[in-house]
Amino acid sequence: MLQDKVIGIYCIVDDILKEMNHKEHRNRKFSDSQVLSTALVSAMLFNGNQSKALSYMKSHMCKTMINKSGFTKRLHRLKELLLSIFFSIGRVFKYIHCEMEYIIDSFPVRVCHNIRISRSKLIKGESYRGYNASKREYFYGFKVQLITTKSGIPVEMYLVEGKEHDSQILQRMYHDLPAESVLYGDSGYTDYELEDLFKETEQVRLQIARKTNSKRKDRPYVAYIKDTMRKIIETSISQICSLMPRHINAVTTNGFIIKLILFVMAFQIKQII
Repeated sequence: MLQDKVIGIYCIVDDILKEMNHKEHRNRKFSDSQVLSTALVSAMLFNGNQSKALSYMKSHMCKTMINKSGFTKRLHRLKELLLSIFFSIGRVFKYIHCEMEYIIDSFPVRVCHNIRISRSKLIKGESYRGYNASKREYFYGFKVQLITTKSGIPVEMYLVEGKEHDSQILQRMYHDLPAESVLYGDSGYTDYELEDLFKETEQVRLQIARKTNSKRKDRPYVAYIKDTMRKIIETSISQICSLMPRHINAVTTNGFIIKLILFVMAFQIKQII
């Protein structure tokens, strides 16, 4: 079963790259499809440990294997291609499966413990110091904005510095949602002007959970639907976080971001294979 999943990952990645008309050197013994598949296997099965993923692929899938250093360099060069694959899978659900209901939420990913902020080499600056309202604690790192279908499958993501508020990020995010669709979110995204703007320009209805002192109160059945949708994406976020180790090991900021993308993608692909 495990080997079937790995084959499924490779087939999805390879088919999408062929659809993109992706070109690479003919004499290359380890293809870009194999690099990206190995990276996804590391996120899905080995908590992001790429050395273990390379060993597994060598013993079960690939006769020819590159070393860890070469793999890392290749993976860093393929960062944009990795994101393109993620969004391509998302577009399948948005425009082929015709999903019309989506959910947005964010979750923090810390780079280090607060006591080690001054010694952090990956990132520096107060802009990365954010607040996690659900756990009532400060963190130092990034915030991942995630949009999923009503089934909890990620279709869009956006990485920002930890300090940014959800409502500010929602204004800057690039959205590729179908016209007449609905986007649910928690009260952290409250912005009445933005709701009206989305409805007029994007033809997307923002269904944001209301606070107790809200000027636009919901009827009980609407509040129930919003609460139900919120639980769906919270479950997806919890499952994404379960793929991550307690501390994501990375030497560079770019390497850290690539691993974040891989964890979200690993969960996305896990839902469809």
